[in-house]
Amino acid sequence: RRAQRGETPGFPRFKSAKRFDSLQWEDSRSWKIKFDAQRLFLPGIGEVKARYYRPMRGTPKAITVKREGRKWWVSVRCAEVPAEPLERNGREIGIDLGVVNIVATSDGVLIVADRFAAKSRVRLTKAKQARARSQVGSKRHDIRSQRVAQIHREIANQRRNAAHQLSRRLVNDFDFIVVEDLEIARMLRRSKGTKGQITEGGRRLHPAFQRSLNRAVYDVGWGTLLLFILYKAESAGRVTMAVDPRYTSQTCAECGHVEASNRVSQAKFSCRERGHENHADVNAARNILRAGRAQRALSRANQ
Repeated sequence: RRAQRGETPGFPRFKSAKRFDSLQWEDSRSWKIKFDAQRLFLPGIGEVKARYYRPMRGTPKAITVKREGRKWWVSVRCAEVPAEPLERNGREIGIDLGVVNIVATSDGVLIVADRFAAKSRVRLTKAKQARARSQVGSKRHDIRSQRVAQIHREIANQRRNAAHQLSRRLVNDFDFIVVEDLEIARMLRRSKGTKGQITEGGRRLHPAFQRSLNRAVYDVGWGTLLLFILYKAESAGRVTMAVDPRYTSQTCAECGHVEASNRVSQAKFSCRERGHENHADVNAARNILRAGRAQRALSRANQ
C-alpha cells in the first residue's frame, strides 16, 4: 500500500508464534469430525485426538481451532440449527442491571453479582509481580506468563458459567423479558486524563471513581449476560425487548413522578410526590417492564 502511494515502504513486522492462537477453515469439506472414533481431521495436519462434550446440531459450515494456554478447543459453526421452543406461561419480567446486584427484577428479586475478578485480585497481582521479576524472553518468564493467562481464563470461565446459568433461568421462567438498551462501550470510556462521564443526574464522575466503575462493569459482565439472554430467548421462542434506560432510576413506578432526589441512595428509592418507597433497582426494573409493555403495544398497533 505504501509503495503504491509513493510512501516509504518500511519493513515487515516480526510476527511471533505467540501472536496467533487460532486457525479457522471457512468451508465444510477439508475437515471432518469423527464422533465415534473421537478424532478430528484437519487439512495439512491430519487426524488428532478430540473429546466432544455435546453432539453437533444443524449443518456445519466452518470450524475454528483455538489455543488457550496448553489446551486446544474446537468450535464448529452451524447453520439451520433447529429451535427448542418452550411452553408459554404468560409471565413477564423487567430487568435492571447493576454492579452490586447484577440483576434486579420487577417482581422484587435481587441477584447479587459474583465479583470473580475482585475475588482473584490478590492471586492475580502476585502472579503478575512474579512475572515482572523474571527476564523477558526467558523460560521462567514464559512459565509465569502462562500462569497469569491461566488465572484470567479461570475468571472468564467463572463469569461465563454464571451468565449461562442466570440467563437460562430467566428464559425458562418468563415469556416476555425487557432489558435495558445499554451502550456498554460508551460507559467504559477511558478515564485517564479525562474528566469522567456525566451521570443521569447531571453529576460528573471523578476519574478515579470512573476507573473503579469500569472494573466493576467488566467484572459483572453485563454484555455477556445480555447476549446469552437474547440468543437463548430466540431459540426458546421467548420475546425480548430493549428499552431506553434513561430516568428509570428517578421515576416512581407507582405515580410516574420524575425527580433526581427520588433516589435517596444506591439502594433506596423514596418518591417525593407520594412517598412510595422501594429498593431503587427494583423500582427501576418495574419502570423498564412498563416501558417494554408500552413499546410492545405500540409496535402491535403499527402492524
